Amino acid sequence: MLTIEAAGGNIAVRLPVGAMVIAFVLLLANLAVATLSVTSGSFDLSLGDVWNTLTGTPPTDMAVTIVWEFRIPRLLVAILVGMLLALSGAVLQYVTANPLADPSLVGVSQGAALAVVMAIVVFLGTTGFALPALAFVGGLAAAALIQILTYSRRGDEPLRFILTGIGVAALIGAVISTVLTYGDIDRVMSALTWLAGSLHSVSSSELQWLFVTALVIVTLLIFAVRALSALRFGPELATGLGLQVRLVRALLILLSVGLAAGAVAAVGPLGFVGLVAPHIARRLTRAGVGLQLVLTALTGGLMVSAADLIGRAAFGDVQLPAGIVTAAIGVPVLIIVLFKGHSK
Repeated sequence: MLTIEAAGGNIAVRLPVGAMVIAFVLLLANLAVATLSVTSGSFDLSLGDVWNTLTGTPPTDMAVTIVWEFRIPRLLVAILVGMLLALSGAVLQYVTANPLADPSLVGVSQGAALAVVMAIVVFLGTTGFALPALAFVGGLAAAALIQILTYSRRGDEPLRFILTGIGVAALIGAVISTVLTYGDIDRVMSALTWLAGSLHSVSSSELQWLFVTALVIVTLLIFAVRALSALRFGPELATGLGLQVRLVRALLILLSVGLAAGAVAAVGPLGFVGLVAPHIARRLTRAGVGLQLVLTALTGGLMVSAADLIGRAAFGDVQLPAGIVTAAIGVPVLIIVLFKGHSK
C-alpha cells in the first residue's frame, strides 16, 4: 500500500500498489494501440514519420492530412468514447447493484438512435453540432421517461428500473425499424452507418463534443465517488452514513446517462463496452471505487481503440465499424464472466 501525504500530513491518500501497476500496464497498452493506430492503414507511415509530422517537420503534405485530420481525431474519439461508455456502465452497475446493467438498458442508446434516425431520414439530416446535440437530448429523454415510469413512493427498486428500461428500449427499437423500413433508401443507408457504431467519418467536431462532455461530466463524477463508495454497502448503511439514497441514486443515474449519451451522440451506439469494461477492470485487481473507475476508463478506452484498429486494418480494404468488433469481443467476454460468476 502506497501512502501519499500532503498539507503537512493533514491530507493522506492510500493507493494499493497492485492496482497502480495494473493502471500503468493499461496505460501502456493504450499507448501501444495508439501507436499502431496512427501508423497503420492504407497509407502506411513509420513511427518516425508520425513523430516528425507531430513536431512540425512532416515528410510530405499527405502525411499532415492523414495524421492531423484523420488518424489523430479518430484515435482520440475512440479512446474518449470507450472511457465514457465504460464509466457510464460502472456507475449504473454500482447504483442498481446489478452486474448486468448497461447504458442501453436505460434507453440511452435507443433514445439517441431514434433522434438521429429521425433527423437523418425524416428531416433530411443535420450539420455541425446539431446531430450529437439531438442524440444527447434523445438519450436523456428516454432515460427520463424510464425514471418517471419507475417512480414509486415505496422506495427505489433497481430491478424495476432495469426491466422498464428493457421494455422502453424495445419499443423505441420498433419505432426505429419502422422509420428505416419506410424511409428513403439513401438516407436510410446513412442512418444505418451511424447505427453500426462507426468511427469512419469522425472529425474535429465530434472530438470537441466529446472533450467538453468528458470535462464536465467526469469532473462531476469525481465528486460522486464518495457517494458511490457508500452505496456499495447497501441503502441501509448508506442512509446511516447520512446519504439521501433516493436523491443520490437519481443524480447518479442522470450522471451515467450523460456519460453514455455524450459518447453515443458522437459515434453511434457501441454495444457491450459499458457492460464488459467494468467487469474486466474488477477482475484485474481489487481497489477502491475511485481507482476502480480509473481502471474501468482505461479498459474502455483500450477496448474501443483496439476495436477500431482491428476493424480498420485487419481486413484489408474492408473497414468494419467499431460497434461490430466490440460486440464480437464483448459477447465471449460476457459469457466467460457469467459462467465464472455462476460457478462461485
